[in-house]
Amino acid sequence: MLTTKQEESLSKFMSKILRHTPEQFGIALDHEGYCDIQDLIKGIRSENRWTDASESDIKQVVKNCAKQRYEIVNGYIRANYGHSAGRLDYKEATPPTILYHGTNTKVLNKILTEGIKPMGRKYVHLSESLEFAILAGKRRGELVILEVDTAKALGKQVKFYKANNGVWLADHVPPRYLKKFE
Repeated sequence: MLTTKQEESLSKFMSKILRHTPEQFGIALDHEGYCDIQDLIKGIRSENRWTDASESDIKQVVKNCAKQRYEIVNGYIRANYGHSAGRLDYKEATPPTILYHGTNTKVLNKILTEGIKPMGRKYVHLSESLEFAILAGKRRGELVILEVDTAKALGKQVKFYKANNGVWLADHVPPRYLKKFE
C-alpha cells in the first residue's frame, strides 16, 4: 500500500510516461492512448525508485486520483487527457447547458478577450462540476471559475467532446460564451 506522498509521485510518473514520453520507456500506445498495464509496470520499474512497483500500486493511483486522470479497461490503461503526442479522438456530443473552467486571475482578462484556448494541450478542458473545475484551476494561482454557456456556443458551431468522468473538451471557446462564476 502506497502512502499519499508515494501515490502522488507515482501518479506524476505515470502521467509523464502515458502522456508525454511512452517511447522512452518502451511503451507503444494504441490509437486511443492505451497500453498493456504490464508494459506500463515494466516502464515504471525501469526507474530505480520504482523497481518494486506493482499492478496494485497502479490500481491504487487510478482509484484515488481526484482528477481521474487514468482509465483501466480489460488489462489496458491510458491517461484520459493531456497527451503531448497525437490527439485522442473523442466523439462529439451535446454537453449540459453550463460547463465550468477553472483558471487564475492573471489570465482572466486575456481569456475574456480571446476565449479559452488549449494552450499547450490538445483541447480546452471543461467540467460538469464546480468541484472538478476548482481542483483543476486552483493549482494555477488565484482561482477564478468561468461558466461556459454551451447552449449558445452549440448554436454557433462550437464543438464539444465528451471525455469521461464529467470532463468535456473543446477546440476553443470564444469569449462571448463565457462569464465569471460568482
